[in-house]
Amino acid sequence: MKSREERTKWFLDDRFGLFIHWGLYAIPARGEWVRSRERLSIEDYQPFFDEFNPIHYDPRAWAKAAKAAGQKYAVLTTKHHDGFCLFDSKLTDYKATNTPAKRDLIEEYVEAFRSEGLKVGFYYSIIDWHHDHYPKYGDRQHPMRDNEHYRGEKIDFNQYLEYMHGQVRELLTNYGKIDVIWFDFSYDEMTGEKWKATELIEMIRSLQPDILIDNRLGGNIMANEPEIYAGDFYSPEQIVPPQGILNEKNEQVPWEACITLNDNWGYAAHDNNYKSPKQVIHALVECVSKNGNMLLNVGPNAKGDIPEESLDILEAVGKWMRQNGESIYGCGASFLSKPEWGRYTQKGNYLYAHVYDRGIGPIYFQGLKGKIKRARLLADGSELKVQTPWMAEQYSDIANGAFIDLPGAELPDEWDTVIELELL
Repeated sequence: MKSREERTKWFLDDRFGLFIHWGLYAIPARGEWVRSRERLSIEDYQPFFDEFNPIHYDPRAWAKAAKAAGQKYAVLTTKHHDGFCLFDSKLTDYKATNTPAKRDLIEEYVEAFRSEGLKVGFYYSIIDWHHDHYPKYGDRQHPMRDNEHYRGEKIDFNQYLEYMHGQVRELLTNYGKIDVIWFDFSYDEMTGEKWKATELIEMIRSLQPDILIDNRLGGNIMANEPEIYAGDFYSPEQIVPPQGILNEKNEQVPWEACITLNDNWGYAAHDNNYKSPKQVIHALVECVSKNGNMLLNVGPNAKGDIPEESLDILEAVGKWMRQNGESIYGCGASFLSKPEWGRYTQKGNYLYAHVYDRGIGPIYFQGLKGKIKRARLLADGSELKVQTPWMAEQYSDIANGAFIDLPGAELPDEWDTVIELELL
C-alpha cells in the first residue's frame, strides 16, 4: 500500500478543486441545513422528494466549467445529512432513481468529470436524518432533537452503521476508481470508533487503496502516530489557517480549505453575498503559499443549473489561471517570509511573487540580492529587469535586497500580478 506521501502527491500538485453541494434542499432553496434549522419532519420534507426533477442537469457542463476555471478535481455530495442519495443505492428507497428524475445522478457525474480529465471525489455524510436508527431526540443536529415524540425512542445504531458502511461499499465498488472520499462529519460523542471507523477504513482501503480520505471520521491527524482513521488530509472549513497545518513533529500535514462562493453550501435563492474573483484568487494563493489546497463550492439549483453568478466567478478565475496557473500547480510555501506587497509561492528554483500592492517605485525583494537568474511577468512571459534603482544605496537595503521596476502607476493585473523569478 502506498504511503500517505505517495497517495497525496497528485493532490498537492493539483491544488484547486470544485466542491458541489446538491440535493433535495435545492428546492426549498434555503441552504443544505434547512431540515435541521427549521425542525422539518420527514413528512414536511417529503414534497421535495416527490417533485425532485433536475431537468437541466448536465454534469458535462459542470465539468467543463470546472476545467475552464483551472480546477483539477471535484467532490460531489452523494448523500448529505438529510439522507437523500443521488446514487442508486440498493440499501434504501430514498434515492434519486425513485424521484421524477429516475436517474443515477452520481453515475453521470463520474462519467462526465472523468471524460474532461478531472479527478473524481465523493462527499458522503456519516450523519443521516432520514434513517430510522440514527439518534434523534437530544442529538445536537437532528431536526427532531427537541421533539418529545422521539424521547426514549429505541434504536439500534448498529443497524445504521451496517447501512452506512454498506453505502460506502456501494460507492467505492460501482463507479470505478474514485480519487477522494470526503466524509462529513464527527461531533460530540459521534466520532471515531462510534462509526466503527477502523473497520470502515480497512474496508475502503481494500476496495480503493489509493483513495484520499479527509479527517472528519475523527482522530487526530496532527498526532505523532495518528489513528488509522485520522485521514490523509485536514479539512478546515471557511477559514485559511494562519500558518498552514503542522503535526506534533512540526512536519507538514496535507490540508485543503473548503470555501463557499456565497454564504451557503447548498443553493439559497436569496443569498447574493458572492465573493469576487479577486477574493477567490487571493484565497487560493494564500492556501498554496501555506502548502494547502482550496476546494471551492457551488450549489446548483433545483433544475440542476449552477447559478450564473457562480459560473461568472469561475470563468473569471479561469482566465487568471490560464495565464498564471504555473504559480499554483505543484507549488507550495517559499523559503521567504510573507512580503509586504503580497505573497510568495514556490516550485523548485522558481519563486512566484504575487504582487497585490503596487506601492511607489520598484518592487523590493528582501533577501534576493544576487540570487535571481531571470525574471519575467508570468501572464505574458515578458522580461523584467533586476536592477538597483538610482539612489537606492542611500535609502534601501542594496546589500541584501533585489529590485524590479514595473512601469506605470498601476499593476499589470490589479487582482494579482505574478512575477516569476528563476533563482540561481
